[in-house]
Amino acid sequence: MSIATVLKGAAALAGTLAAPRARAATRPIKLAFCSQLLCIIPYEVARAHGYYAKAGLDVELVYARGGGAAMQALVGGAVDYSATALDVALEAYNRGAPIRRFLSTGKLPLFALAVAPKDASAITSIKALEGHTVGISGLGNADHALCLYLLREAGADVSRVRFAVMGPNLLQALRLGQVDAGMVQEPALTLVEKAGGRVRANLMNAADAHKYLGGNYEFMGVAVRAAEIQQRTEEMKALAQALAGALKAVQTLSPTDLVKSLPPEMTTGADTGAMRDLLAKYRASLYPTTVKIDLAAANRVARALEIAGLLPRDAKTSGLYDTAIAG
Repeated sequence: MSIATVLKGAAALAGTLAAPRARAATRPIKLAFCSQLLCIIPYEVARAHGYYAKAGLDVELVYARGGGAAMQALVGGAVDYSATALDVALEAYNRGAPIRRFLSTGKLPLFALAVAPKDASAITSIKALEGHTVGISGLGNADHALCLYLLREAGADVSRVRFAVMGPNLLQALRLGQVDAGMVQEPALTLVEKAGGRVRANLMNAADAHKYLGGNYEFMGVAVRAAEIQQRTEEMKALAQALAGALKAVQTLSPTDLVKSLPPEMTTGADTGAMRDLLAKYRASLYPTTVKIDLAAANRVARALEIAGLLPRDAKTSGLYDTAIAG
C-alpha cells in the first residue's frame, strides 16, 4: 500500500458553506498542507463533519507535495494559510519569511528510525549506526534533522554515518537492504516490521518520544502571513475553533468513521483496514485535544534543529508564534 502517492500534485477539496446562524466568511479561504495520511486527519475531519461550516468558514483544502511546498505557497501568496511541520516554519522564519504560526494540530513527529531486516540483529542501538547508511527523504528535511539529533544524543560520531537521499522510495530500499536503516513514516514502518526489520526509535509513540526527545514535540500547525493578521483575526479564530472541534472528534470517532472522513481519492484502492489500524494505534499520541501551541514542545524542535546544525544556535524564533488566537 502506498498512501503518500495516492494524491499527486495539488488537488483542491472544497468545504461546506456556513449555516445561516454561523459567521459568514468574507470569501473562500485556501489552506495548503502536505498529503501524508497522519498529517491530514484533523483537517479532513473538520471538513467532513462540518466544523468549518459551523465556524462560518468556506475552506478549500489544497494538497501539496510536502510541507516545504505548502509553506512556499503561503509565502508566495497562492494560499491563505499553510499547515506544516514546525521545522518547516522555523527554517522559513529564520530565513526571513514574514509568517506567524498561530495554532497546533500535532504533538509528535511522524517518523520512526527503523533498521533493515538484514541488519536487525547487528544494529541494536542508535549509536551502532556508525559505519552504516541511513535512508532519509532529503537533506535538511524533518526526518534528517531528527536522525541527526538522535545520533548526537546517543553519542554517535555523526561523521561515520552515511545518509542516502531516497525521496518517496525509502520503503523498498529499506526492505531490500539497499540501506541499513531509515527514517520512515506509516504505513512504511509497519511493512518494514512485517518484513523482519526492527524499530530503534518510534517517535510517533509517546513513550519513545519522551525517552528520546524529552517530551512532546510540536509538529503540524497552521501559519499565516504576518501582515494579514489584523484583517484575518476573526477568520483565524474561527479556524482555530473548527480545528479544536475536529481534534476532539479525532479522539471520539471510531477508526472506521475517521477513514470515512477522508476524500475518495485517498481511500479508493487503498487498504482501508490498515488505515483504521494506524489511526486506532496512533491517534491518542499524535493529536492534541487543543489547538493551543505548546511552547515547551516547540522549543524542543528548535533545539533539535540547532543540534542538527539546521538552525543557528543564536536563532531568535519566539517571534514566529502568535499565541493570542488560540488562547
